[in-house]
Amino acid sequence: MAVTISLALLFGFVLFMLLRSKTLGPGSAFVAVMFGFYLASTGAADTVNQLTSAVVNALPNL
Repeated sequence: MAVTISLALLFGFVLFMLLRSKTLGPGSAFVAVMFGFYLASTGAADTVNQLTSAVVNALPNL
């Protein structure tokens, strides 16, 4: 759970910075947020969580 919160904050910060630098428009940001929201409610959510956990666990071994 701690990894999910940290990644949510990280992605939120990146999205904020993209909006602030005008690299990403408000419409695109809305689409990105909605895509993440709806992806979390599909069957792919478990696969995405497992992949993210594997990457986070592999990072200290680099």
